[in-house]
Amino acid sequence: MSTPTLHLPKGFRYACTYAGIRKKPKDDLSLIVSEPAANATALFTTNLVKAAPVLLSMEHLAASKGKVSAVVLNAGNANCATRTGTAVALSTCEAAASALGVPVAQVLPASTGVIGMELDGSKITTQLPSLVERLDPKALPAISEAMMTTDTFPKLASRRVKLSGGFVRIAGISKGAGMIHPNMATTLGFVMTDAAVSVATLRRLLKPAADKSYHSISIDGDTSTNDTLLLMANGASGVKVEKADEAAFTKALDGVLQDLAKLIARDGEGASHFVTIQVNGTKTDEDARKIARSIANSPLVKTAIAGCDPNWGRILTAAGYSGVSFDPTTVSIRLQGTPVCKNGLLAPFEEPPLIAKLSEHDVEIDFRIAGKGNGTSTFWTCDFTEGYIKINAEYRT
Repeated sequence: MSTPTLHLPKGFRYACTYAGIRKKPKDDLSLIVSEPAANATALFTTNLVKAAPVLLSMEHLAASKGKVSAVVLNAGNANCATRTGTAVALSTCEAAASALGVPVAQVLPASTGVIGMELDGSKITTQLPSLVERLDPKALPAISEAMMTTDTFPKLASRRVKLSGGFVRIAGISKGAGMIHPNMATTLGFVMTDAAVSVATLRRLLKPAADKSYHSISIDGDTSTNDTLLLMANGASGVKVEKADEAAFTKALDGVLQDLAKLIARDGEGASHFVTIQVNGTKTDEDARKIARSIANSPLVKTAIAGCDPNWGRILTAAGYSGVSFDPTTVSIRLQGTPVCKNGLLAPFEEPPLIAKLSEHDVEIDFRIAGKGNGTSTFWTCDFTEGYIKINAEYRT
């Protein structure tokens, strides 16, 4: 996979190291620092079971009124459902705040990894002073690798956009290959910009951007306990996002988040196909998203794609139990551009050529409802293979 140009926002520095949290000697502790402190907003998991870092991050964002100076991220242990989770998350923030000379409430913790295993907080706190000494404005790619768990490649995206006051940069990193479901964040994601943007504006922009990206992907239908999507704007460029600039800035933000979301879907655990699902003709966009999500989460659809099987009946069935009301006789379905269903019935097609097209890595499913509806949604997912079972059966070992 080719590496695009990375546009790094000003005022952010990064560092990572191996702290002994993972069993294998691979970087597992990261620090992101913003100078000056960034305005920030976040989306967190809607899972009833929330990890200690998520709960503390929510508290700190409220206490600091959306100001963030640093993020401390560990991989290899979710710090969830443990006796010491809250204490470890808090001691992490206190140690980072002391090393950086910033308020504790301006430090956010984040964790990813195995649930239910006690995390030795000293492995984090003893490393933070050296991480602060090694902070580097160019080390974002190293952070994207250090946060990986079952990911097979790091996930980075960026944009450079010209506003009325000059150029600003937006860069983001994410991790995720399994336990991914479009339900408030669905992964760990950190997005930084050197534009000057108020907390209120960031809040207004993040949810719609997430709806078109992070909320439009699914790997396996599981919503993690640690999901966090954090957006930070520190104004280090000296360029403010004026009202006239919002459209351009929003387009760039949407692009970064969609790039990251698609990379997650491409890296689905054990996946052999990246699947784009396009739904059109529903009454609302949310109805279209519900149908697309239902198709994306169907094990039968996902295994059919894995087997290059043009079994369009599974797609129609998944749409039928999505909770959206529609007339099946108005549905048309295309696979790789080939009509396979028209008016809810078989559209005759040559099977061998279509099977060959379905063997390509990128697969497109087009689901359309005829009529006056203008609802639309683009959704991304992957197939299910034996590799997914193997990875998750052996996750703790």
